[in-house]
Amino acid sequence: MSETETGHGASIRKRPMQKRAQERVERILAVATQMIAEAGSDQLKMSDVAARAGISIGSLYQYFPDKAAIVRTLAEHYNEAGRDCICQGLDGVSSPSELEQAFTELIDEYYAMFLSEPVMRDIWSGTQADKALCDLDLEDARANAQELAAAMLRAKPARDPDATASTALLIIHLGEATMRLAIQMPEAEGRRLVDDYKRMALRELLD
Repeated sequence: MSETETGHGASIRKRPMQKRAQERVERILAVATQMIAEAGSDQLKMSDVAARAGISIGSLYQYFPDKAAIVRTLAEHYNEAGRDCICQGLDGVSSPSELEQAFTELIDEYYAMFLSEPVMRDIWSGTQADKALCDLDLEDARANAQELAAAMLRAKPARDPDATASTALLIIHLGEATMRLAIQMPEAEGRRLVDDYKRMALRELLD
């Protein structure tokens, strides 16, 4: 595989246990993040990452077998941050009004995060073309949907759990699709799409 190709299914090869190794991996990911922000993940090369991180190419390959592993690890980090945001935002929701407020704030925060993070946009835009990233995206959507479904049931205990789970997954999936579309457009138009999505989703959430 060439340096400019993206493999499938790869992730970090060697989990760092010692502080020095952890710092090295953090430096690698920080350098990769900066390089993706500058030129996009398509232009990311392992040799350039190693050079800018101040390590040998062999040391880089100890942790990441190819650039796909770097991109996937960054995606995992962003997904984890998003999941934490959703968990915190929905924690304590126990009424329809609280659910409406929490959901609205989460969508606004998520959209703002994507606008401010070019690396997130780059990784997300390539998700559908990479099987490993697509699988990771689905796993993340299911986890986020579980959090949303739990909040929906707390807000309205009489809801059918199975139907609620399906609705929550659709709301999360459509939200991700909306974000992908919105970030490709001028911000004003993107904001209108996000606002329209919120109105549509809230009808289902509060039904």
